[in-house]
Amino acid sequence: MQESPASGDKFVAMVTAKAEVDLKLSDFHPRPMLVTETHEIERPVVPAIDYHNHLDSMEPRDVLKIMDACGIERVVNITMKTGDEALAMLHRYKDAAPDRFSTIGWMDWADLHSPNFFRKSVERLERLVEHGACGIKFWKDLGLTLRDSSGKLLRIDDERLAPVFEKAAELGVPVMFHTADPAAFFEPIDQYNERYEELAAHPDWGFYGAEYGKSELLDQRDKVFSRHPETTFVAAHMGECGENLRRAAQTLVNHSNVFMDMSARVAELGRQPYTARAFFERFADRLLFGTDLLPEISMYRLHFRFLETADEYFEYPSHASRQGRWNICGIHLPEEILKKIYRENAAALLKQAGQ
Repeated sequence: MQESPASGDKFVAMVTAKAEVDLKLSDFHPRPMLVTETHEIERPVVPAIDYHNHLDSMEPRDVLKIMDACGIERVVNITMKTGDEALAMLHRYKDAAPDRFSTIGWMDWADLHSPNFFRKSVERLERLVEHGACGIKFWKDLGLTLRDSSGKLLRIDDERLAPVFEKAAELGVPVMFHTADPAAFFEPIDQYNERYEELAAHPDWGFYGAEYGKSELLDQRDKVFSRHPETTFVAAHMGECGENLRRAAQTLVNHSNVFMDMSARVAELGRQPYTARAFFERFADRLLFGTDLLPEISMYRLHFRFLETADEYFEYPSHASRQGRWNICGIHLPEEILKKIYRENAAALLKQAGQ
């Protein structure tokens, strides 16, 4: 049999070689050899408002120390408590430092199947605001897991929720939506999923095969935005379109009553720095600084580095299981845009809510 001309060729052998390794992916922690400029930003260009965090597990005095060290003017705690526990958490932070903390309430679904649930939800919102809440949050369980008394999955655009949105407009408080999740969470958790490690650590975050896919969930949410033009909405986590800023832009263009926070999406934004910078420049009046990570000095400073420098290929702020095996680049925003994103946009929403 005649040999292929390529057989025995050293260069072909080199470029076609593959490895079979025993090293576990969870044990693989490569140290980058890239040598680039490094700029550590200890404090933002203006005192910042972290519009999206969860402080229920922390002590106000401990959070204040970190805030002072990092130039954080105020943190908005999205409490995950409901009922009297939510009010207690609200007052815990309000009493500790009323000019440094605000609270967004959590939608309470505990008695979803009771006959008066939707009316009571309006009353609960009123009570939260009476105690100083600056908004209410709807989480991703709406549209993915919550079912009404008939057993039917509760849609995000269910008209029975309209009175809550109307009451929020009347009270001047924004409604925050965390609808759906990153696109990878709706894919199989397998060797092709770029967030495999994160989903392996949190398999309950996977929604492959859900009754509604991500696109349909976002469309349902956007119908709510359209139906309630007098209500201010905050689409959390870049509107859950951090990996698709064209879709995020579509939402902002179509709905002038919508803001987006950047919380927990620096990993997505920083791997598309040119597109992300253009997006932040275009929608500078509609974007909010937020972190969605327990306050730490290093965490905040990584956010500042992303927003303020042109540094290349550095770690993004994240939780323990990370969000994907990549690093990020900074987007080096001009100071006039940074002022809006760090503080001015959030301050306007808080002022609207009476804070």
